[in-house]
Amino acid sequence: QVQLVESGGGLVQSGGSLRLSCAASGSIIAINDMAWYRQRPGKQREFVARVQHSGTTNLAESVKGRFTASRDNAEKTVYLQMNRLESEDTAIYYCNANIRQLGHGYQNYWGQGTQVTVSS
Repeated sequence: QVQLVESGGGLVQSGGSLRLSCAASGSIIAINDMAWYRQRPGKQREFVARVQHSGTTNLAESVKGRFTASRDNAEKTVYLQMNRLESEDTAIYYCNANIRQLGHGYQNYWGQGTQVTVSS
């Protein structure tokens, strides 16, 4: 059984910073891409950032220059450093990973989400 557990969300003032973490656990053979998505109030889930196994990152235009993403392959963890937060960043942030388990091919997994609230 694979689990993705996010942490680091919370309440922060506009202009502040937060760092989200997402750790994968279980019978994991390999992890391909690890990514962050978010769902803002009343909106559909949207892409925020992706980190390939090599460390190559892709960021949504709306967060470029403010957010950075990274991962620690040994710890099976992906991070999202969020700086200069704005009220529009208020959302539930979800971790996503493409994981190969023992005896299986690659499958997509989601974490339970962590709330980020930015007060103006």
